[in-house]
Amino acid sequence: MTRYALKVEYHGAGFSGWQRQSDVSSVQGAIEQALSRIEDGPHTIAAAGRTDAGVHALGQVAHADLEKPWDPARLMGALNYHLRPARIAIVDCAQVAPDWHARFSAIERQYLFRLLMRRAPATHEAGLVWQVGHDLDLDAMRAGAQHLIGHHDFTTFRSSICQSASPVKTMDDITIERVQGQSGTEIQFHLRARSFLHNQVRSIVGTLERVGAGAWAPQDVKTALEARNRAACGPVCPPQGLYLTHVVYPDMPWGK
Repeated sequence: MTRYALKVEYHGAGFSGWQRQSDVSSVQGAIEQALSRIEDGPHTIAAAGRTDAGVHALGQVAHADLEKPWDPARLMGALNYHLRPARIAIVDCAQVAPDWHARFSAIERQYLFRLLMRRAPATHEAGLVWQVGHDLDLDAMRAGAQHLIGHHDFTTFRSSICQSASPVKTMDDITIERVQGQSGTEIQFHLRARSFLHNQVRSIVGTLERVGAGAWAPQDVKTALEARNRAACGPVCPPQGLYLTHVVYPDMPWGK
């Protein structure tokens, strides 16, 4: 058996999420089906993170084991051929050590959340952003986000169905910036951590949006965090603005 790392890009609309399920379409299921067309299966692949329905990826990472040795570029091409017309692409591929693991070898995950401030309905960006019809105070959101940096119990920002063994995580960075795009002004949230809880990013962004709108004070984020109570969280924002952008490993399979 030879193990291959796959860098995966996908549009989350139309999928139930990453994880394979028997009765609905998933990203994992589509890639495993493509693998079965180049080598008899069954195939089971593992990923760096299980994104929810509607969430996108620019840099998801998975690994697959194959009996036949493949040139990575040819494997990438074959998989992309069999993935059509699904909105999934293998954008890089590399042979890795047999004990290399897409999830457990990762040391950092990075997410982007795109929020579009615009009153008119989004057309070209529909399904790719969360749209709000009001302006947001960037400085207030940055002040609120500072309370979340560091090592904390994130129970407040954790889904009730989260399967993580512990709610304690270390948030390395939250950067919030205003970006002027063709469709209007976006607020982009960039979050970095070794790992995340289920719905943690969407819970944080939804809460910070309330700060930006003036419904919460920045200090209220600290109060919510310290409550360690899911009921203290702000609204959980919708999934379509969320992207898994990058997964970091001690030795990147395809360079930086």
